[in-house]
Amino acid sequence: MPGTKLDEIDRMILAELQADGRMTNVELAKRVGISAPPCLRRVRTLEEQGFIQGYHAEVNSRELGFEVQVFAMVGLVSQAEIDLSAFEKRCAGWPLVRECHMLNGEVDFILKCVAPDLRTFQRFLTEELTSADNVASVKTSLVIRGAKDEPGVPFDVLEARLAQEA
Repeated sequence: MPGTKLDEIDRMILAELQADGRMTNVELAKRVGISAPPCLRRVRTLEEQGFIQGYHAEVNSRELGFEVQVFAMVGLVSQAEIDLSAFEKRCAGWPLVRECHMLNGEVDFILKCVAPDLRTFQRFLTEELTSADNVASVKTSLVIRGAKDEPGVPFDVLEARLAQEA
């Protein structure tokens, strides 16, 4: 099971950093109950092993003038791996696309897009997305409001699962 090679302190470090990635190593060490030097070594190891993929600031898109958020469901003509990879690469180059996920089911991809206004998104939709190679269909849904946006994973669920298996 993923996560089993991590001990309880590693999982506590990850949970604390997920909640507040800006805390100092000294504060982190205090919260997880170890001294600062081994805490820093553990953090570096978690980074090297890929458990920590980066540190980010959560910015307010509306305060920065990005008033429009849209989910675009994209169907492709071909689902051959080379075509899926080509579409993913194309998405990586579109600044308005903030997330791209390949799905199983009625649509091939869902894209989370942001734009300063509807005109900018419409231009992207008609000039870039729908005209891209291999795109068969695009359905969009405009976000009215968000009720939850919780990054990362629920560590309490992980700990409960590990406790059941012990």
